[in-house]
Amino acid sequence: MWKKMSNDNLLFYKNTNSLNPSLFLFDFPTLIGKMKHKHTWVKGDLETMILLKIPTKQIVLTALHEGTEIKSFQSNESITFQVIEGEMQFHSPKGSVNLDKGQLLTLCENINYSLTTKVESVLLLTITSRSIQLSEN
Repeated sequence: MWKKMSNDNLLFYKNTNSLNPSLFLFDFPTLIGKMKHKHTWVKGDLETMILLKIPTKQIVLTALHEGTEIKSFQSNESITFQVIEGEMQFHSPKGSVNLDKGQLLTLCENINYSLTTKVESVLLLTITSRSIQLSEN
């Protein structure tokens, strides 16, 4: 049996037979509205919200001002960038690509990259790490 639960950031469903939530539902317009009303956003900083964090996956919602540049190194198994609002450019040693609202880009190798926003934008990052498996010998 599923039980509907919520907190300030998300709505989730728990199987009453389990301690852990199994289904997550995120209301992006509400979450983005909350992010853009925070003091740090108003003063010009980017705003992030971790939506899910488990050992093998992290989902992060990030609001960026126009002209923001993020430089990073992809060190996990994969990272997915999905533009929820706005547009940005993805740059890597292998080339650049423009990402518009609704587009998704997945990076599956460890390389340096940067993101540059052309306008105020919101980005959903899904970061996947290798799971650690221990074997018994």
